[in-house]
Amino acid sequence: METEPTAQGQGVLPAGLGEAIRTTAEDIAAVLRTAADTGLPVPRSEWTVGEAAAHLAQANELMADIAAGRARPYGDGTPPGLAAANARALDAFPERGAAPLAEMITDQAAAFLRTIDERAPDDVLDTPLGPMDPAVLGSYLLTHMLGHGYDLAQALRRPHMIDRARVELTLPFMITAMPRVVDPAAVKGLSARFTVRLWGGARFGVTVADDAVHTTARPVERPDCTILTEPVAFLLLGLGRCDPWRAIAGGRALSWGRKPWLGPRFPLLFTAP
Repeated sequence: METEPTAQGQGVLPAGLGEAIRTTAEDIAAVLRTAADTGLPVPRSEWTVGEAAAHLAQANELMADIAAGRARPYGDGTPPGLAAANARALDAFPERGAAPLAEMITDQAAAFLRTIDERAPDDVLDTPLGPMDPAVLGSYLLTHMLGHGYDLAQALRRPHMIDRARVELTLPFMITAMPRVVDPAAVKGLSARFTVRLWGGARFGVTVADDAVHTTARPVERPDCTILTEPVAFLLLGLGRCDPWRAIAGGRALSWGRKPWLGPRFPLLFTAP
């Protein structure tokens, strides 16, 4: 995969990822600055706009620190552990103003891009969801911003910033994270092989066996179920922002193969962190 050159001439981020991180932070900040009241509720969340923005600002700072090699323990690596860590962090951070949070979101995204430039491509960095190399960490940051940026856009009735190009840049993180956010009850006793395809060509494979999930950047051979999704729907499904049946009814997700009924079940195998 083509990478973006660093100041040292060594690429650490896939092509386009650095620009996507920068522009996504700017898009989120622009949405947030339209908020006359940051006490508005965020749909499908217990948070207000101010709390969601504060979490995003803190998370961008966390990612910048991780990129710089600073130890930042955060939760226990499970979705419940991350939720508890988020709650503690918000309690200790009272800022809820739109303007200062917007500035922090963009400043910390820029700090991440500066510090990740100093990493080697094969560095191993400790993150809230386990070890990752710099490219996957950058994909993690983008994915996290897109999920919460979507929430803020929904709450403030503004256009969201998710598009096909940005979704494809989230795939390294999504493929890495899936085995780490499995719902044990949902995969118990299940044996299945999935190929997941995005409209436009991106594909990857998922195998469920022995109560665990294994992923590969290539499609599996002889899948039980092939899932085809529109890219924006794929990300919203993966982040728990969209109901599978609603995506199917709207023609944004299809499944076929020996076991096509596994398609709607697939997003439910995971607990969005």
